[in-house]
Amino acid sequence: MTPVDPIRAEVVARYLLGVTEEMSAALMRTAFSPNIKERGDCSTAVFDHLGNVVALPQRVPIHLGSMVGVVQAVLERFPRQEIRPGDMFLANDPYNGGGSHLPDINVISPVFIDGEIVAYVACIAHHADVGGMVPGSEAAVCQSIFQEGLRIPPVRIVSAGQVNRDVFDILMLNSRTPDERAGDLRAQIAANTVGQRSVQTLFERYGVAQTQAIMAAYLDFTERRFAAAIAKVPPGRYEACEYLDGVEAGEKAAIRLVLTVGDGKLNFDFAGSAPQLAAARNIPLRALVATVYTVVKSLLDPDVPANSGYFRTMDISAPSGSVVGPVSPAAVGARSISCAVLGDAIAAALSQAIPDRALAGCGPHQLIVLAGTDPRTGGYYVNYETIAGAMGARAYQPGVDAVRVHASGSSNLPVEALEHAYPFLIERYALRRDSGGAGHHRGGHGVVRDYRALGDDTVLSLSSERQNVPAAGMAGGADGALGEFILNPGTPGERRLPSAAAEIRLRRNDVLRVCTPGAGGYGTPA
Repeated sequence: MTPVDPIRAEVVARYLLGVTEEMSAALMRTAFSPNIKERGDCSTAVFDHLGNVVALPQRVPIHLGSMVGVVQAVLERFPRQEIRPGDMFLANDPYNGGGSHLPDINVISPVFIDGEIVAYVACIAHHADVGGMVPGSEAAVCQSIFQEGLRIPPVRIVSAGQVNRDVFDILMLNSRTPDERAGDLRAQIAANTVGQRSVQTLFERYGVAQTQAIMAAYLDFTERRFAAAIAKVPPGRYEACEYLDGVEAGEKAAIRLVLTVGDGKLNFDFAGSAPQLAAARNIPLRALVATVYTVVKSLLDPDVPANSGYFRTMDISAPSGSVVGPVSPAAVGARSISCAVLGDAIAAALSQAIPDRALAGCGPHQLIVLAGTDPRTGGYYVNYETIAGAMGARAYQPGVDAVRVHASGSSNLPVEALEHAYPFLIERYALRRDSGGAGHHRGGHGVVRDYRALGDDTVLSLSSERQNVPAAGMAGGADGALGEFILNPGTPGERRLPSAAAEIRLRRNDVLRVCTPGAGGYGTPA
């Protein structure tokens, strides 16, 4: 091993983190869709030559799962000797491409120095529509991944610097909004080009051997740091159970967890979890590991670098064919909302071990997809949108209002951007008062948001959790309020909509109210 100067190692690590932020800026500034340029539903990363994550910005934690295995997925299909400078690869499939659901498209690019691959850069962007049975390519009611959109194993999207028109055109033809897809995909290619140039500059400055040694040493340092944090957790066995909504009304699907702490490692065993569902609430492997890594980091050492070094301190096992270990062709589109419930199970188990940092149950975001013809332009639109929920109370402070929880990280779409891009009027946008559970520290409040449809052929799809099983209070705290979708509130035609549905037709001037769930309180209110 080449000796590593710790100061230089920190400089290199911060430089690489800066590269990922530079890539993110390029992606968001050049993207076409509001989902990426306004909501920031995208992530970037730098990998070493072995495919280990070295730098990842704190943006959308669930994307971490898609990043963890994406380089290996490419190398399984393309031997290194067949990869040339100027190549870029594209993939999205959870079962064959290292992804976690189909709208999240990865673009992966090798970085070459003197004809050798020395690193990789990648970006992931949530495309608002990649085909499938419903606009937006995501609905909890999907029963098979074949209903969720176009599945792409690792393929060359750029070959020796030239865009592969065959692959590009297949993707465009399968989307209801091809102009947006073209702009967003070109933005991803641009972002990776920015990343490649910056990483090449780093290797040219310090040389290949020294830079790779620094990367390896930084991963080792991260592992030691997190092992030290784990060593402060009392050894033992801790159990928790949470519930996803089932397929039929009133059904529940258990997520069971046994956490074992000891010898500087954490072992997460999900044996006993419910069988995979005939619905899109299943949590694929990449989403499972991303949620575990994110929740554990946030509770034990929030400032530890988000790289493969600290991943080594955890073992994760889930039974094949379960709701947390689905096998093809199980649908997985709504996995992000399910991961919020999974995150509560992980936090509940850890809270038993570290009660001074305990976290009550959280309210996940709720998903709506509104689509139709814009009367202003005559063009078809797809508004994929998630609205934030709330974080549970801690043992030492109240919960946080109107915030993404656990593995979710994108923003609410600003009212001005929404009304500019789509034919809707936002008539109310506020905290959902009294939705947080009471307690010595109250849970966070959710959000209430009213949409008035201004078009004639609007269709609505819904996906959610915590509309049947509330976010649990802790240590005597009250549960959070359930979420709900209401059509035409306060009118004679008011009705509550299902927690999951596909293509509900709205008339002009119909109002949709989205009420996101509140979070649990901590401690008795008295």
